[in-house]
Amino acid sequence: MVDLRESIRRRIREGACVTVNQLVAEVAEEAGVPRSWVAYEVYLMWKRGELNVESEPVDNTVMFLFSIEGVWYWVTLALTLASVAAVMLINNGPLMPIRYALGALSVLFLPGYALIEALYPRGDEVSPLERLALSIGLSLAVVPLVGLLLNYTPWGIRLIPVVASDAVLTIALLTVAAFRKAKYAQIPGHCFT
Repeated sequence: MVDLRESIRRRIREGACVTVNQLVAEVAEEAGVPRSWVAYEVYLMWKRGELNVESEPVDNTVMFLFSIEGVWYWVTLALTLASVAAVMLINNGPLMPIRYALGALSVLFLPGYALIEALYPRGDEVSPLERLALSIGLSLAVVPLVGLLLNYTPWGIRLIPVVASDAVLTIALLTVAAFRKAKYAQIPGHCFT
């Protein structure tokens, strides 16, 4: 098996200026592997800081959110809103397990997940298993703090204020995470060095 990283490094050293598309096409042809493998390896090398790109990135967070890399944001936002709707609208009947499942997800996972995504936006700082464990642990730490703060407000600790404040906190953390991730995900595509 050809070492793709070494082939990529060698091709960059040989050429004065190579675009991402040229680099992927030439290394894939030389190594006899699919272009997607090479593109993924280039992406990983760029994320690890092994490759530098000489052009300035385009600052466009909206395009990031509507790209494939922004899907996590929309899925988490949809789960948050679905949990709010389920807790508010389903009071009894055969749909109660849905309310319980989405309510548990909203309390035990989503706030911590949003916080972890905001704290570690690059994605390679912590492994997926650590991300899962930290999401659950931080949710168990953050949600009681929200309840403690609600205790000192006129609304108190009741269902609607707890659900609303939990959703607002999760959405705010998701938005911060999206802006931070967009900053790291911008891959300009002109010259590698």
